[in-house]
Amino acid sequence: MPGKRIKPLKIAVDFDGTIVEHKYPEIGEELLFAFETLKQLQKKGHILILWTYRAGKELDEAVAFCRDHGIEFYAVNKSYPEEIMDDSISRKIDADVFIDDRNVGGFPGWSKIWQLLNPEDDMEFTPPSKVKKGFLSNLLGK
Repeated sequence: MPGKRIKPLKIAVDFDGTIVEHKYPEIGEELLFAFETLKQLQKKGHILILWTYRAGKELDEAVAFCRDHGIEFYAVNKSYPEEIMDDSISRKIDADVFIDDRNVGGFPGWSKIWQLLNPEDDMEFTPPSKVKKGFLSNLLGK
């Protein structure tokens, strides 16, 4: 039902191969619709967590790259910002959804992610700064 408000999800998002092309330890080019989709998910009230293999300097660079592209994560490699990792805490974070290029079947692309997380929408998410009107509909066969 269009306009129906769904419960906000905690969404864990990988960086390399998911937000950007996989060029670790360098930062690859942004994947098509990555930041536009993440921004729209935040606007809908979803909680985004950066969940990545990166650590130290490489992690700081990834967080800064996302911030420079308008995405500030709720937490980074943690279930919540104040969490302190030690042997009593599982390395697996508390999230409802994990978006990662290492999923079975690979990364489906950001337009498919949008469809899966927003079934109530008519999939008219077309970032005007990136594509011509109707591109996603043609791409998805709608």
